[in-house]
Amino acid sequence: MLPPGELWVFGYASLMWSPGFAYREKQRGFLYGYHRALCIYSHRHRGTRERPGLVMGLCRGGSCWGMVYHLATRRQREILAALWRREMRNYVYLPRLVAARLGGGRSVRALTFVSDQTHSQFAGDLDVERTARLVAQGRGGRGHNVDYLQKTLAHMRQLGVRDPHLDRVLVRAKELWGQTPVDKSRTLSSK
Repeated sequence: MLPPGELWVFGYASLMWSPGFAYREKQRGFLYGYHRALCIYSHRHRGTRERPGLVMGLCRGGSCWGMVYHLATRRQREILAALWRREMRNYVYLPRLVAARLGGGRSVRALTFVSDQTHSQFAGDLDVERTARLVAQGRGGRGHNVDYLQKTLAHMRQLGVRDPHLDRVLVRAKELWGQTPVDKSRTLSSK
């Protein structure tokens, strides 16, 4: 149960470009103590059990830019229930209240979802080649894994954030795309 009061949500991947909930305000935010990584095997949204993809998680150490959404107090319960269904279905994440820094330096209490490193779907720190192969092959209920990574990186660039490691993964995954036997009925978006 969350303590009463103002609540924000820190998004670092698909929540940046597809939050799926109404919010009062959205700002660029910064989180100390965690970094974004392609570290969760996806068996549903961006892959299957037979051909898993990879989605982002927060891992200890470093820092991370993302989007921070201010929830309307009167709708918190409804929004949190929807977020729980989306993010906690397989319990691959641990919900955490963190201090996120907004643009002007103000610190806000934010809910975010941290990788559970003991979960069977936690992939850990894979090299670029292995990561790219999983991203290239992944396709699930929400589409191709390459699209997910491409959209996440595009939104990171909009925040002024670059991640050379994830950029290399995307380049290699696109190279492998033509060699991977997946349904290419949907072309990769340029966004």
